[in-house]
This record gives sequence, structure tokens and C-alpha cells, in this order.
Amino acid sequence: MQTVVIIVHLMIVSVMIGAVLLQKSEGGGLGMGGGAGFMSSRGTANLLTRTTAILAVGFFITSLFLSWYAGYDRKPSSIIGTGAPAQQTQPAGGTPLTPPTSGGILDSLKKTDEQQGQQAPSGPQAPRSQ
Repeated sequence: MQTVVIIVHLMIVSVMIGAVLLQKSEGGGLGMGGGAGFMSSRGTANLLTRTTAILAVGFFITSLFLSWYAGYDRKPSSIIGTGAPAQQTQPAGGTPLTPPTSGGILDSLKKTDEQQGQQAPSGPQAPRSQ
């Protein structure tokens, strides 16, 4: 279905580009205005104007249909995440950090520093002067 509408949409676009290019220029842009043009009678100018208007309506209808069809299967999603709660990973030190029960953030940082100080070093250490 979508492929058929896209093909019709592209055909409308190409015919509309041709219809616009065939119309007589009245603005004189770039100094190329005037002259006889391809179709110089007033009746053919009205025909090209009506053809362009009909093609423009077709272009808008197919554009609206394609945008509606593209969003038809989408389901609304929440940025909060209504699925399973995110799992927390443990820090690289190995011991899980406990949330502070009393005191402030400085007390909890001091406790974690003390816990990490009691653990054995996990990698090579720089020599210490005595």
C-alpha cells in the first residue's frame, strides 16, 4: 500500500515540476521575462494554473497520507520507563555501597573511603618512601 502511494506521489511531483516550468514567467526574474513562451494564449495559461493547483492538492493529500501511515503502527512510549526498574551494578571495588541512613553525604563518603581503605590493593602500587 505504501509503495503504491509513494509511486503516485513521485509521479505527481514530477508532473507538477513540469507544469510549473511550462508556465510563462511574469516576474522578469533574472531578466528572462517576456517573450512568447511555450503556450502564450490566455486559455492555456488558465489550464496550466488549474493543473498546478490540482497537482498541488494531490501532493498535499499524498504527503498527509504517507505521514499518517508512517506513524500508524507506533505505540506511545513513556520517557519515564514503565518497564522493569533498572538494575544497579556494583562498583569495581567489590563491596556494595550502602545508602546513607543518617548524616549527610560527607559522612557516607567517609564511610566508603574507610571501607575501601580496609581492602587489599588490587593492582600494582607505586613505591612509598620511608
